[in-house]
Amino acid sequence: MEFMEMNLQKYMAFVKTAECGSFTKAAELLNYSQSSISRMINDLETEWHVALLERRTGGVRLTSDGMKLLPYAQRVATAFEKLQTEIDELNGLQSGLIRIGTFSSVATHWLPNIIKAFQKDYPNIDYELLLGDYTEIEEWILEGRVDCGFLRLPTHPELETIFLERDPLMAILPEHHRLASCKVFPVTALCDDPFMLLEKGGKAEISEIFEQYGLKPNIRFTTWDDYAIMSMVESGLGISILPQLILRRVPYKIIVKSMNVPAYRDIGLALRSTQGASLAVKRFIEYLSYR
Repeated sequence: MEFMEMNLQKYMAFVKTAECGSFTKAAELLNYSQSSISRMINDLETEWHVALLERRTGGVRLTSDGMKLLPYAQRVATAFEKLQTEIDELNGLQSGLIRIGTFSSVATHWLPNIIKAFQKDYPNIDYELLLGDYTEIEEWILEGRVDCGFLRLPTHPELETIFLERDPLMAILPEHHRLASCKVFPVTALCDDPFMLLEKGGKAEISEIFEQYGLKPNIRFTTWDDYAIMSMVESGLGISILPQLILRRVPYKIIVKSMNVPAYRDIGLALRSTQGASLAVKRFIEYLSYR
């Protein structure tokens, strides 16, 4: 039995290191030391007579043999996690892990309240939060890297979704902007100042506004960091559009205005299958109203 558990630990070490591209990150996720993770993978390579990973400055990369073997190791690791989940369910949620993909505004303003309420009833559940953009979170759910994730809707057709809230998009201006006193911000004025774009990778809802109304703003800065955008705007470097959710507690001196056109994003929770989710995830879903 001990031999079997040790092999499972080695498979988990291999899978997590390959997924993270780093011994250090894998060690953090699995609560091992970096040297332990490295040693377990070395043991696998010796037992299997193959090189699984290329060690490089700044991380690791799968070898061709590692790429062939990873899917099999992932299946073993996933099966083990499902076994652990079943055991947790039989023990009445005395332990467990919920892996959640999220973006910063939800992580900042919703999750603390949800987790606080959930933890009151289920104090022994652990959490792993991965921050990313919509595309990354969607991929993590599809790959099984996370159990569920907060996303902009609609999302991938293979995912089950739960609609949570319609989040208005607001124009963000420096304090002394010439339109600071206007009742609503005219969408055509987005082209009159340097623009700070909240985006990463694929097009998000803000770029869609530009396309919808035929606008060509002077984009000077692009980032997925809401607070960096606010700081830039406060400094008078330009204007922006941000979701209202992130503006609940604003630490910057900026002006927030509704726009004269409909602008919003629909936020929901997505997962591969509600029916196939662990008991911990099913219970977690029941606490989303505490946001």
